[in-house]
Amino acid sequence: MLSPLDRVVVVVPVRNEERLLDRCLATVQHAAARARAVRPLVRADVVVALDRCTDGSARIATAAGVDVVAGSWGTAGAARAAAVAAAGAAGARTWIVSTDADSAVPAHWLTGHLDAAGLGAELLLGTVEPDPGDLAADLLQRWHARHRLEEGHPHVHAANLGIRADVYAACGGFPPVPHGEDLGLVAAARARGHRVLATDRVRVLTSGRSTGRVDRGFAGYLRALAAEPQSLGAVPG
Repeated sequence: MLSPLDRVVVVVPVRNEERLLDRCLATVQHAAARARAVRPLVRADVVVALDRCTDGSARIATAAGVDVVAGSWGTAGAARAAAVAAAGAAGARTWIVSTDADSAVPAHWLTGHLDAAGLGAELLLGTVEPDPGDLAADLLQRWHARHRLEEGHPHVHAANLGIRADVYAACGGFPPVPHGEDLGLVAAARARGHRVLATDRVRVLTSGRSTGRVDRGFAGYLRALAAEPQSLGAVPG
């Protein structure tokens, strides 16, 4: 029998994201407000992990009224894990959701995650789509040709990943690796036989910039795609 969820925690790692952070937090808070309205017994918290920020990211996060933790972790995985720890997210009644500071989530994002968890998902893999305003039309077309925005898709994106807190703990959490922390967590969950749902129902918009904050991240993939249009490459989170 599934335990009813009574809390959702959104974690957002930030490394000098003053240009896009305000948009991200506004959409996350809108999704949290909708989740509270639809599920009044569910508490929704947002935690920003400021990793070695030297710009105005701290000011933006503070003004948004979200919970903030600051440190010098050096990797997005360690920053995500620090946000989870700072929130005290634990147990079978809490759902952890991860996104990125350069992303914008839909209004139904959290209700969609909670609905999936209520139906038995222990880990949710959502889709992402680059902002069409950031990419040339031909590059956007090539990106879509290489990605399946559909139910049962094969992609893993830390910008749209949800997991039950007890499963997160059992799998060791986000590993503090230079990149691919989402892949590591998902691999551990699958190895343990946890129920994984890959869905396009809660698609997140993410920046189409070619210069990102993480080596071999989403921005790096777009940069490589632009340089080598015939190379399929690996799709990072």
